[in-house]
Amino acid sequence: MLGGERLCGIGIVLSAVALFALPMAASRAQTAISSADIIEKLAVEAESDIDLAALRQQAADRIKARADAQPQKRPPIAPQLTKLPQIRFDIVFDQDSSLIRPASYQTIGSIADALTDPKLRPYRYLIVDHVESAGRRDHNLILSQRRAESVRDVLVNTFKVSPKRLQALGLGEEQLQDVNRPASPANARVQIMVIGKFETAEPATPAAAAPKGAAAKKKR
Repeated sequence: MLGGERLCGIGIVLSAVALFALPMAASRAQTAISSADIIEKLAVEAESDIDLAALRQQAADRIKARADAQPQKRPPIAPQLTKLPQIRFDIVFDQDSSLIRPASYQTIGSIADALTDPKLRPYRYLIVDHVESAGRRDHNLILSQRRAESVRDVLVNTFKVSPKRLQALGLGEEQLQDVNRPASPANARVQIMVIGKFETAEPATPAAAAPKGAAAKKKR
């Protein structure tokens, strides 16, 4: 009987673990994203004249002036970005670092597959990183820029996406997703958005044919 009770107890524990694991697995499945999903979201023609240098300076100036110190009262610093075709990704970094964790390379690989698809190849893209409100705003802005650049670097150096098609922008905590919960992990996100056509280099124009008379003179 004792052995039977023990086996029964083990069975109950295993069942509880399995029930707990199911929603966990489901939540992980929900965060996974395929290249087909990315293509569907980004295969929309768009053109933007966003001045990235001006946006970075605007964010730095707002922080330096201590304007909108309370996150809940802070308006989006680049509302024009919300109008562009875009998609959000869950990319995990080391704490307070721009180092991307290995588990996120699969997601970045899906992004690379999508960006090299014929439907998306003609366009340029902006990688935008955001962080939750915690610690110093100026530090978060710098960290966010480095994280956006890290994602770009992996796409370029590991997955061979053309660097001319990708730009990076870190907005720190200046454009929160969940303003009512500034410290929520929902505010730490990476987005990729379409910003315009990718202008490839024009083929070299062949030299004009020499006049027949000139060619004849050279032969003489």
